[in-house]
Amino acid sequence: MPMQEVTFGIAILLAAGLLFAKLAQLLRLPSVTGFILAGLVLGPSGLGVITMATMGHRLDHFTQIALMLIAFGIGEHIELRRLGDVARDVGYISVIQALGAFVLVMAGVLLASWLLGDPETVPHEHLVLALLLGAVAVATAPAAILHVVRELGARGPLTATLMAVVAVDDGIAIVIFGMAMSTAHQLVGQEVGLAHAVLASLYEIVFSLVMGVATGLLIDLVLHKLHRRGEMLTAGLALLLLCGESTRMLGLSPLLAGMMAGFTIINRAERDVRLFRALNAFEPPIYVLFFTLAGAHLDLAALRLAGWIGLIYFVARIIGKYGGTWLGGLLSGAPPVVRNYLGLALVPQAGVAIGLVFMITSDALLAGWTTIITPVVLAGVVLSELAGPLLVHLTLERAGETEERAADPECGKLRGRACERWLRGPDGVRLAPWPWEPLHPPANPESVVVFGACHSATARGLARIATILAHHYHALPMSVRILPRSERGRMSEEERVSLFLPEEDEARGLGYPLLTEVIYDSPASGLVSAVEYNDARAVVLGYPLGRNPLAFQKVLDRVAANVLCPLVAVRFVGTLAFDRLLVPFLDPREVDEMLPMLEALATAGQPEITFLYLLHADCSRGELRTAEEYMREWLELHLVDVKTDCRVEAAESRLESILEGAKSHDLIIMTAARRRRFKRLIFGALANSVVHNCRRPVFVVYTPQQVGPGETG
Repeated sequence: MPMQEVTFGIAILLAAGLLFAKLAQLLRLPSVTGFILAGLVLGPSGLGVITMATMGHRLDHFTQIALMLIAFGIGEHIELRRLGDVARDVGYISVIQALGAFVLVMAGVLLASWLLGDPETVPHEHLVLALLLGAVAVATAPAAILHVVRELGARGPLTATLMAVVAVDDGIAIVIFGMAMSTAHQLVGQEVGLAHAVLASLYEIVFSLVMGVATGLLIDLVLHKLHRRGEMLTAGLALLLLCGESTRMLGLSPLLAGMMAGFTIINRAERDVRLFRALNAFEPPIYVLFFTLAGAHLDLAALRLAGWIGLIYFVARIIGKYGGTWLGGLLSGAPPVVRNYLGLALVPQAGVAIGLVFMITSDALLAGWTTIITPVVLAGVVLSELAGPLLVHLTLERAGETEERAADPECGKLRGRACERWLRGPDGVRLAPWPWEPLHPPANPESVVVFGACHSATARGLARIATILAHHYHALPMSVRILPRSERGRMSEEERVSLFLPEEDEARGLGYPLLTEVIYDSPASGLVSAVEYNDARAVVLGYPLGRNPLAFQKVLDRVAANVLCPLVAVRFVGTLAFDRLLVPFLDPREVDEMLPMLEALATAGQPEITFLYLLHADCSRGELRTAEEYMREWLELHLVDVKTDCRVEAAESRLESILEGAKSHDLIIMTAARRRRFKRLIFGALANSVVHNCRRPVFVVYTPQQVGPGETG
């Protein structure tokens, strides 16, 4: 196959895997389920884009790399100091759940094959089939389990026990499989002693662990000589892959070796986790390829071929894993959450089980049984890989060990996109009670601050902001309602007065009277004429409520381009409060443009203001110090009596830095970029991105003449 086609295949796998993962997340499913479903759609059971015929084994090296990284990552979770009291639980649960799966699957398959099979079949053939399937059933899929654990950020006794059991389980699976193979050889006529099988299994386990310890020590030694993350990633990945290929050539287990390497590093006195963190950044695309390829290799036809034996294999394995875990936890005195839920998390089965099937296939004496074993195990893998990650996800959630997602306390029980929609909708928009003394209007107002209200949910908020600005400018707030020209003359005086009741009540509560005006025109023209006619000192507008506030951008651009006073565009999200303000900026001149707004808020109340100065990611320490010194001097000249803080950050992502800072603040204030159409499409606008993504109210300040900083936003 030409290299271009392999590259195209990688692109298709990555794109489809990510797309299905996002769809799975919308349904609150683990990402790995989406990866596998994407593979099923692309594989022979779906569109047939990725098959052994079209792609062959050209992408197998990604699978090998992923398996080594997965094994190494599991080792990180087996820290003896943290295991503490659960070490006893791990021992009991690991052994009993493995034996439970082996015994129940073997008994179920033996009974089914005897009842449903050919009556003329020799009895020992039923026993060989049952032995081999029982041994394969012991293995689990550490990759899927680790991925779900990392995605949920799970921490706690159940998670620690789960990761340790998964690591030990593969060692037990190798021992049981070796003994089963030896017994099967004896049953078919080749005398291979049980002692020989046990010694062969122990050889594989012990020397795999030795290779892992040696690799871990070598990596730890090299890491202490390196300080750059890129160098650590390169050296660590080289040593891990060398370990994996060496163990494979020696007939050992790369999974056990990789786990032991991670185990060795995490339990060293130095506990250097830098390589784990560097690999975490490298892993995502490899993981997507691994799981999507795994899904592409699953053939749903195996479900039909497996028949009753396949169903019994799948059900008996789950019962054996769950029952063995419950019994092991009971005997060891494990807490109820471990006894009741851990067994469900051991359902996933994939790579190790398929590897054991390949070993059976390559054995000349046992190859005759592969026509039954292969579809049965593959059917079990298909079902367990689809259901297993869901059960792991459920287990960790029920145990209460998942990392809390960014849930806003205002949303109550709503989470994710449901919370997002509620916060941005009319029901979620609220106005915090005014915590300070009422304001005193000027005896001789000099002008007005105009605001345009079009929704009852935002009218009070706009009135409060306009009143605060009016207090700063020694002016009065004025509410302007823009109605279509066709409505002229249709409204009575009572109806006209009722239009302004919410904002009038809010302004009066702050101590100010409210001026009102109704204009029959288009929104942009009407607002511009109101500002010009009344010689307004500022104008305040609110983004429409809903998911797409940027549809209002044309109106904002037209008004901002045709007025000679500052324009403040407010994006309402949840509760509008003024206690903790975040002011992100890219250029010091932007702070000068926002100063009137900040002074107005500081005069009306006593907010805490945090300035977030975002420099480019590669800035030097000297540039950081210079920026800090500039802001210190600026604050000494302005906002002297206000509680302020300044953070200077070398931002890898400006948007993410602002969104992260917004979590601990009530309100975001920033300047707008004066880019139009094509320039905005190509270069973007930071303020617009914040408005679209932030879960806090946002003030976007447009100044009459904006040069320089507007082109950076």
